[in-house]
This record gives sequence, structure tokens and C-alpha cells, in this order.
Amino acid sequence: MPSNDQRRKAAKAKLERQLANRAARARKRRTIGVVSTVVGVVVVVGVVYLLVNIGSGDDSTPAAEPTAAADAPTGVPTTTLAPQKRATALPAKATCAYPAEGTPAKPNTAPPTADIPAEGTQGATIKFGDKEVPVTLDRALAPCTVNSFTSLAKQGYFDGTACHRLTTSASLQVLQCGDPTGTGGGGPGYKFNDETFPEAKYGRGVLAMANSGANTNGSQFFMVYGAAELPPNYTVFGTISEDGLKVIDEIAAKGTQSGSGDGKPVNDATISSVAVA
Repeated sequence: MPSNDQRRKAAKAKLERQLANRAARARKRRTIGVVSTVVGVVVVVGVVYLLVNIGSGDDSTPAAEPTAAADAPTGVPTTTLAPQKRATALPAKATCAYPAEGTPAKPNTAPPTADIPAEGTQGATIKFGDKEVPVTLDRALAPCTVNSFTSLAKQGYFDGTACHRLTTSASLQVLQCGDPTGTGGGGPGYKFNDETFPEAKYGRGVLAMANSGANTNGSQFFMVYGAAELPPNYTVFGTISEDGLKVIDEIAAKGTQSGSGDGKPVNDATISSVAVA
């Protein structure tokens, strides 16, 4: 039979083992808690990253990266892109097609389709009140596009039309116009095919057509006042003069009404008239 002293030692040893086991279990719980917390933080960060980086598209020109209006026009390139040429010239005359598409945003007659000149240039002036934006339309780049634009201009289609979209992101800096409804959804009631070419570039001074996909050109166009990192999917049909770019710079300087990098401009951008020389 164990003595009292032996029993006390045994009880003491048992108690020490219990305390040690409790301490070990407590350490294990703390470790699991820390790991769970870290995993939870990683999951939350991952979800936030996905939400932030999911972009949205636009039905006319490529989506712009959101940026604060206060940043515009900081970082706008000041070098104007030189007039472009096709690697292979088009025939001297083109045959165009303008099939009906939707309801006209403003009454007009579709342009002629036969024997359309595909050589030389045509001057035009886009007026914003008393401020002029001289442009040069290039038939050698896009004869059917120039044919449509000049036809609509002569009919007064663009008169009183507000440019409905300004983008001010680092990768897309354009002013989009040509929709009499001012919503981005209006057109002339007809469409026509793209006149794109693989070597096309977009940069400050370029005049190009907006679209909602391949061969959906109508009346909407955009003027590039800075950078435009775009694939060659938009018909380039002219250039903007240096004096004209200064007018667009003024419009872009105040950013958008929404305060984002893509929206209606704060500065008035209503086309009073488009005169063809």
C-alpha cells in the first residue's frame, strides 16, 4: 500500500500532467484561430480584388478605365499623330451601301452609293458655338465614311447635337459625338460597313467612327485629343487641326459630369454646325 507521501507525489504529478495538457490544448486553439483569421483575410482580399477588377463594356467605343475628373487632362500626349495612309491604295472609285437600320434620330436622306471618290481630301469645320474645329476628311482612307459624313453635314443632321461622351483615362482620351438624341443610342436610320485597315493607329488628332460591333457604322464619331489604345476596329476617316484640338482640350479639361473617366462632359460640347468646304 502506498504511503501518504507517495500518494501526494502521485497526485502532484497527475495535476502537473493535466495542467500541461490544458496548456497544450490552449496553444493549439490559439494556433487554429490565427490560421483561420489569416485564411479569412486572404479570402476577403481575393473577393475585393475580383470585384475591383471586373470591368464593363460599352456599346459604342471600348470601355475607358475610370479615373478622377480632376486628373484630366493631366498626362495627355501633346504630339499629334501624322496623317495615315493605307499600305495598299483603294481603287479610284468606290461603291457603297447604306442599308436601313432602326429609326433615324433626326430626319435625313441616305447618301448616294455609286461612283464615290476614293482619292483626295475634303475640308470641314465642326463648330461649337463660336469655336471652330477644322478637320480634314480623307477619302483615300474611308470613301464611304466620308461620303456619309459629308452628306449628313450638308443636311444639317449634326446641327444642335450634343457630344454625349468624354473619356479621360490614361489609355482612352476621346470626345464622342454625332447622336442627335445625346444618349449614345441614336443614329441616322442606316448603317454601313467598316473601312478599317490593319496598320491603322489612334492618337491625338485622329477622327474615327464609333460603332457597336463590326459593320455597324452610323453617324457617331469620336475625336481623339490624347491617347487611344485601341485595336484597328474603328474606321479612321480624317484628322483634326492643331487649333481644333485646342478647342477639344478645353472641353476635356473640366472632365465629366459624373466625375468619372467616362461620361457626359461638364463643359458644353454642343455642335452648332458642321460646314463642308
